[in-house]
Amino acid sequence: MEKHEELLVSIRKVIRAIDLHSKQLNKLSGLTGPQLLIMQQIAHIEAITASQIAKNINLSAATVTNILDRLESRALIQRIRSDQDKRRVSLFLTEQGHASLIDAPQPLQEHFIQKFQVLPEWEQTLLLSSMQRIATMMDANELDAAPVLEINPLQACNSKPIP
Repeated sequence: MEKHEELLVSIRKVIRAIDLHSKQLNKLSGLTGPQLLIMQQIAHIEAITASQIAKNINLSAATVTNILDRLESRALIQRIRSDQDKRRVSLFLTEQGHASLIDAPQPLQEHFIQKFQVLPEWEQTLLLSSMQRIATMMDANELDAAPVLEINPLQACNSKPIP
């Protein structure tokens, strides 16, 4: 097998691992990785706004708003408009949202981060540089991406399984 084929197989394995974990997370908690990440932000930062979340997790404001709409429709979060500044809308978890977080498994990246952090600094830098180069080679630099290892469930459902 040529090196480019080995690299593509490795990329497919990573995508497959993320997809499998994402499906397990959704099955166990009913949440996607980005939903879980946003709920964790709401739980840890009192009266956070959607724009603060978007900045913290590196997603567009539109993406965060869509996720918040879904979480609100499931009564997991609530939006409360400020009495002092009507433009400011703060986010809070509902009781059901708190319960969902308690029962939710950790996202895949928690396991990944633990393994990554024990690597020597030079190896961490090498991996980061290599992945950034791969993203560039795949014209993926401008894609909206959060620091969460998960595939969009709609995208995963519409795509063919990766061997």
